[in-house]
Amino acid sequence: MELANMISVPMSLNAIVRLNVPDAIWEGGSNTPLSAAQIVARVQPSGDPENLQRILRMLTSYGVFQEHLTHSERKYSLTEIGKTLVTDADGLSYGPYVLQHHQDALMGAWPLVHEAVVDPTCEPFVKANGEPAYGYYGKRPEMNGLMQKAMSGVSVPFVTALLDGYDGFGGVQRLVDVGGSAGDCLRMILRKHPHVREGINFDLPEVVAKAPQIPRVTHVGGNMFESIPAADAIFMKWILTTWTDDEVKLIMENCYKALPVGGKMIVCEPVLPEKTDESHRTRALLEGDIFVMTIYRAKGKHRTEEEYRQLGHSAGFPHIQAFYIDYVFTILEFRK
Repeated sequence: MELANMISVPMSLNAIVRLNVPDAIWEGGSNTPLSAAQIVARVQPSGDPENLQRILRMLTSYGVFQEHLTHSERKYSLTEIGKTLVTDADGLSYGPYVLQHHQDALMGAWPLVHEAVVDPTCEPFVKANGEPAYGYYGKRPEMNGLMQKAMSGVSVPFVTALLDGYDGFGGVQRLVDVGGSAGDCLRMILRKHPHVREGINFDLPEVVAKAPQIPRVTHVGGNMFESIPAADAIFMKWILTTWTDDEVKLIMENCYKALPVGGKMIVCEPVLPEKTDESHRTRALLEGDIFVMTIYRAKGKHRTEEEYRQLGHSAGFPHIQAFYIDYVFTILEFRK
C-alpha cells in the first residue's frame, strides 16, 4: 500500500514548496515550531489549516519536518532535509528542483514508463509530448528558466562539497567545463583556485551566447561530439548520465584528444552501487536512473563505478580513481 500510494510524497512536497511553507517556518533562521494554523496565516490566510496539517504529518514521516506534539496541538519545524527547501540569499534552494520534476509535461510521461521496455528507441516523455525534453523546454521560456534555477539550486551545494573535499585541481592552468551552461561552476572553481589562469566554459553556441561575463572565463560554443577545447584538465558535471554508452565513449575519446599526457578528465556523476540495498542513497540513485530513462533518454543511465571504468579504458584512459565526497554524487578522475 505504501508503494501504491507513494505519489502522495512528491506531490505533497510539491505543494509545500508552492505554498512557501519552508520559508515561512525558517523566517530568517529562527526555525521556530509553528502550528498548521500559524503557517497558513503566513502563506495563505484564506487556506485550510487542517488539510495543511495532513500534508505536514505525512512529510514528517519522511523526515522533511519535525513534529512537536504538546497536549492536543501539533507544531512543525524543519529538519536538515527540510532546510534544503529554504530560499537562500541568492534566491536558490532545492525547491525549484522539486517543482521542475513535477510540471505537467513531465507528469504526463510517467504512466508510459512501461513503453521504455516495449520500445527503448523512444522516451516516454517523447511519446507523451511529441518531442525530446530539452527541445520542449527550449521553446518554453518559463520551463527553461525553472530548469536553470533548479540546476543552480542543486549545483551550488554540490560544488561547495567538491571544493571542500577534492584537491584535484592542483597544477591546472587551463580548465574546460564541458556543458558548463552559464559558467557558475567555473566561477566557483576559479575563485577557490586562483592558480587556474583560464577557464573555458564550453557549451552549445545558443547556450554560451546568453552566458554572463566572468573574470578569467572564456565562453566557447561547440559540440562535444565533434571536438573539445584543449586544456590541462576537463571538468564535466551531470553530463554523461543522459547519453548512451556509445555516446559516452565518443565524448570521452574527444576529451582524451584534448588533454596532454598527464592531463585529466574530472567527471561528476551519480554512481550506482554494485549491490542493491534499501538505503536512502541507493534508492535516490536508482529513482534518478528511472527519471533519466523516462524523461531524457531511454538508454541514457546512471552507471556503476566499474561501468565508468570500462568506458574510460575503452576511450584510452589508463588511470581511473573515484572520490566519494558527496552523499549522492561521485567524482571520477580519468588521467591520460
